[in-house]
Amino acid sequence: MNFSLAALLLSAALATAQPRVVVSDPTLVAEAPAEVRRWGYYQFPTLDRAAGGRILLTFHVHPDSARSYGLAADVPNRGISSDNGRTWTLTSSTEPAPGIKLPNGDRLRIVTPKAVPAGELRLPAPVGTRAGTYGNLPYVYYRLDELPEMLRGVPLARLAKGAESWSDERAALDDPAALRYTVEGVFPVVWWGDVRVAPDRSLLAVVYPGRMAGPHFKHCHAFCYRSTDHGRTWKVQGRILYEPDPVADPKAASRDGFSEPAFEILRDGSLLCVLRTTDGLGVGPMFYTRSGDMGKTWSRPQAFTPTGVLPRLLRLGNGTLVLSSGRPGVDLRFSFDGRGEKWSEPHKLVPISSGNAQADSCGYTSLLPLSDSSLLVAYSWFQRPAADGTPRKAILVRRVDIR
Repeated sequence: MNFSLAALLLSAALATAQPRVVVSDPTLVAEAPAEVRRWGYYQFPTLDRAAGGRILLTFHVHPDSARSYGLAADVPNRGISSDNGRTWTLTSSTEPAPGIKLPNGDRLRIVTPKAVPAGELRLPAPVGTRAGTYGNLPYVYYRLDELPEMLRGVPLARLAKGAESWSDERAALDDPAALRYTVEGVFPVVWWGDVRVAPDRSLLAVVYPGRMAGPHFKHCHAFCYRSTDHGRTWKVQGRILYEPDPVADPKAASRDGFSEPAFEILRDGSLLCVLRTTDGLGVGPMFYTRSGDMGKTWSRPQAFTPTGVLPRLLRLGNGTLVLSSGRPGVDLRFSFDGRGEKWSEPHKLVPISSGNAQADSCGYTSLLPLSDSSLLVAYSWFQRPAADGTPRKAILVRRVDIR
């Protein structure tokens, strides 16, 4: 065999070879006291890269309730690692998360302020009421553009280029159809989702909750917004509408709709978004949709997994797409084509102990790149054996290498 033919065969083999995924053993970040078993505590981890290369991992230590939004932690709820996640120190530090770096050098992060007691507000006439995803709590909806100024817009924090401290902002939000709600006797102002820098240096966000006035009021949707002034104003760009698909999900018509969107900008500039449908009716499939015009229009959402909450998407420097989700347990999937058209079988990170989807983990995860081919994944495990053998709620991380 001559050298040229051998080189061609080797090149073809490398092009079709399946990368090897190596997932490390879990590393403990935090363990709950034995008596802490209530839902909401020691859950919902978030990874961030801070100044100096340190990694921050923040987790929830309050009830899972709108009344908990914006509350300060009363016990240490953050781990800090200076060695890429190999070891962690638990702390009560309130160092701000670093947010996203903007093209103008500023840093920006979405903030969830403390919910306002509804009895203190003068609210307009409601548009309607819907039962909530869990517990059948009534959500009473109001038009965004009719609300008092303090309940409108997007709550943000900005670290201006060259500044030493963060400043709070309320960005303008231009969306005539959008609604906001009261629940549990409070009015939360939430705008949750991913913010990305687009190829044209504008900002794109795909967020929830997305209820809107008009014929689509029955279900929740995901809304896409765009900012061309570094996050100071946001205009609705497009919507990912929930359209019940009884073939993919027999409970589709009765579901609350789409929530918890995760999106990434692919190498060709198109957008890929993954959405949750699991709700009070039980576990539901995750869907994906694409946009080729910066989020103005989206393809018809397609179901591609049987379960999943809070999907998280990450595009590594080597082109691999990583998808984490959970409930039941915690799953990691990989798309080596870089487009999310083919996904690996899920890597299961948490043992499943029962048919109760909430028994073993909250299912919420967070991803953080370490290099072009490695990352950290953070998650919760509710049944981790403590030193005395009793099961404890715990926050864990694993390193993942793609070779």
